[in-house]
Amino acid sequence: MNAIMTKFDIEAAEHRPPRWEGLSEIDQAIRDNRLTEYRIRKSWADPLARKLTIVGSLVILAVFAYLIAASFGLW
Repeated sequence: MNAIMTKFDIEAAEHRPPRWEGLSEIDQAIRDNRLTEYRIRKSWADPLARKLTIVGSLVILAVFAYLIAASFGLW
């Protein structure tokens, strides 16, 4: 290996197209969203996971309803 860059190497580096980092981030986000959607659909297909999701959502809604009612002085 030669540690000295030749003129050809320098010119090749100058003419290289710029990397589009923003596009690779968008591509990764799209890929992550597809994986998230797949995981949500797969967990919703599982009966136990579906029941736990519904129960957890109802508990969270009940707590919010209690806090809203308490802030209006209903109890």
